[in-house]
Amino acid sequence: MYQLNINGKEVVTEKDKKLLAFLRDDMRLTSVKDGCSEGACGTCTVIIDGKAVRACIQPISKLNGKSIITVEGLTEREREVYAYSFAEEGAVQCGFCIPGMVMSAKALLDVNNNPTSEEIKKAIRGNICRCTGYVKIESAIKRAAKFFRENLEIPDPEFTGRIGESFHRLDAYEKTLGTGSYVDDIVVDGMIYGKALRAKYPRARVIKIDIRKAKEHEDVVAILTAKDVKNNKLGHLVQDWDVMIQEGDITRYIGDSIALVATKHKETLDEVLSLIEVEYEELKPLTCPSDALEEDAPKIHESGNILRREVLKRGDVEEAIRNSKYVVTKKYYTPFTDHAFMEPECAIAIPDGEDGLLVYTASQSVYDERREISYMLNIAREKVRCQSKLVGGGFGGKEDMTVQHHAALIAWKTKMPVKVKFSRQESLNIHTKRHAMEMEFTTCCDENGKLTALKATIISDTGAYASLGGPVLQRACTHAAGPYNYQNVDIEGIAVYTNNPPGGAFRGFGVTQSVFANECNLNILAEMVGISPWEIRYRNAIRPGDVLPNGQIADDTTALVECLLSVKDDYEKNKYAGIASSFKNSGLGVGVPDYGRCIISVEEGKAHIRSSASCIGQGMATVMMQMACDILEIHPSLIIVEPPDTFRTPDSGTTTASRQTVLTGEAVVRAARALKLDLDKVGSISDLNGKEYYGEYFAKTDPMGSYKENPVSHVAYGYAAQVVILDEDGRVKKVVAAYDVGKIVNPKSCEGQIEGGVVMGLGYAFTEDFILENCIPKSKYGTLGLFRATEVPEIEVKIVKREFEPQIAQGAKGVGELATIPTAPAAQGAYYKLDGIFRTKLPLEKTKYKK
Repeated sequence: MYQLNINGKEVVTEKDKKLLAFLRDDMRLTSVKDGCSEGACGTCTVIIDGKAVRACIQPISKLNGKSIITVEGLTEREREVYAYSFAEEGAVQCGFCIPGMVMSAKALLDVNNNPTSEEIKKAIRGNICRCTGYVKIESAIKRAAKFFRENLEIPDPEFTGRIGESFHRLDAYEKTLGTGSYVDDIVVDGMIYGKALRAKYPRARVIKIDIRKAKEHEDVVAILTAKDVKNNKLGHLVQDWDVMIQEGDITRYIGDSIALVATKHKETLDEVLSLIEVEYEELKPLTCPSDALEEDAPKIHESGNILRREVLKRGDVEEAIRNSKYVVTKKYYTPFTDHAFMEPECAIAIPDGEDGLLVYTASQSVYDERREISYMLNIAREKVRCQSKLVGGGFGGKEDMTVQHHAALIAWKTKMPVKVKFSRQESLNIHTKRHAMEMEFTTCCDENGKLTALKATIISDTGAYASLGGPVLQRACTHAAGPYNYQNVDIEGIAVYTNNPPGGAFRGFGVTQSVFANECNLNILAEMVGISPWEIRYRNAIRPGDVLPNGQIADDTTALVECLLSVKDDYEKNKYAGIASSFKNSGLGVGVPDYGRCIISVEEGKAHIRSSASCIGQGMATVMMQMACDILEIHPSLIIVEPPDTFRTPDSGTTTASRQTVLTGEAVVRAARALKLDLDKVGSISDLNGKEYYGEYFAKTDPMGSYKENPVSHVAYGYAAQVVILDEDGRVKKVVAAYDVGKIVNPKSCEGQIEGGVVMGLGYAFTEDFILENCIPKSKYGTLGLFRATEVPEIEVKIVKREFEPQIAQGAKGVGELATIPTAPAAQGAYYKLDGIFRTKLPLEKTKYKK
């Protein structure tokens, strides 16, 4: 018998389990999040006898007589202060880490209500945030401290909701206080639990699957194999990914599913899985593209080991190389890295009527899920309803099916509601990664440093399945030559299947890799010419009316020059500074159909914005709200933004390619303009009850290899320049990040995106890696090399402005991916200044961060 005081109430239990499980499952205190269950991430932070403690590693038996406080146990004053402070500072993005941050903050402020920045960083060191870069979280804690210290009243903020205002995020309060629902926070009556048995080997023939012993377990509801699946091949773009591997087939990576178990209690899942007997014939895996490209290499897929080839050619590269004054050729390598979003994958599927399904998910597109689930079950798409709950981060890692299809399959077969949730290690082992790439870049210029040609070869390890490997390779190629004014390019890319975890979409989408190679080469050319790295970029920077290396004419919004000018002094006045420029598209582009869609319906005197655009932390609902407010000129309280739901919200595509602000933003603008015409006639929105207004925007672009002299590859590009500054010891002391993202919808949100992107980029540069040995992951969440608050340097964000006439989305451009791209090459350049070693591999070797 154990007695605990939880949020001021005495609780008695005979169960000895981890405190996290007790709080969430028994007490239903869902502000306490399960991010890793290994004590590494801090999402489960609670206060035990005055100290911030991770609940996932504390057994009940060691807490007898202890006092425990969760966010639910805060006083009303504390709840108001933290909610306002985090909203006001823009400290909330995906929100999954925030309740844990609040508890760490409370533990500090209860004993020190006037902390220094260093004391705040130390207090939240055990709490990882993957979205914000910690900068605004630190500011929020300082603001909260001031409220407590000076006993200040909470302001009643007045917002117009118009574009350009730092409007409080619509979900900031519920995320801060832990009242918003992520999928794992939901419990359905009669719910069972599901989990897949994964392959023992990355490459092996499955000889026999014996489920007889497992089926005898008293807690088993169902055990499914490939025989139970109507259509066993799924895939985001290419249908090559098995729902389950059937007898006689060969596994492709250790994340492959062999069988699917459903039990009445989640505690028995692993026990039942251990009773399934699988006979394998172990085979030698293909660990890298060079092995997979050998003439006698076994085929991972029937089509062979090459997923995609891409070629981008303009001008006469060989002649340009011969006539160039300076030529540099270097080989580069970038590794697999993990998204490390805070919320592990989870889905709930519920039978809906006689022949339908309702699926609660946390993905980047409810319509992609509906398409794949309905295909797998061989039922009409209209029979599957997918609803998005809060999404605890994605960065591209929640585009593919992970748990959704398995939950749907179990619910369909058992006619019972089911939850399927990954442990953190399952998440790491199974979901897609940033592609590892090997690249050879030859870059040339004349005697004045004007770029003349680029010849590049890019080999991408796409892992076991296609996922987004084709488009990622495309973006690596289309952006390889950088945002510079020259047209002689010969870029060849190849994406190769291996037995590694699949490569997929990841913030930067291939450009993080190719930009690293290109920008590093520019530093060598600058040295040859005798000019600075800043100068070579400035002389070649694309300007409005210039032609990009892909042939597209830069439009009037282009402000790369302004970005470079804004960081010039920061670069030149610091001894150990590195610089990099980059650009990134908004929208799918290259001729791929790309729609933004929105319905604004007037219901009970309020305008309901309905779009399936998923918010994975970037604040999409707030963007849509501000776009609508700007047109309608009504108070934000008269607008409701609905979550993605395939029964209510039109298909607005996947949250990827920095596309939603531009495409769905323009769709919202068009729907709002139609509503505004009627609103001006009647005067009150209540007079329009029952009316609906539809907005759609189609982004028309030209395919790669277009015959046009100046094809339009993408409808919009954002531009950036970053300077990374080191101290004498090789630690990053400051990052200056200048960005052209067009019209700023929400300044604080935009800054937060950039700050988070910079910190993610620093991790990519210095510490992050996803370790594989013979295709088997060896990394845990705590060993991924993620930056913590104490390691984050000063970050100065400069948003450059350029006057132009907005064409789409009120002039806004995406920033989510662009934020991460320039950091690694800028860091490489800074270290080259420091010690003269030219590093060509990420994470950078022999630095202060990685011995």
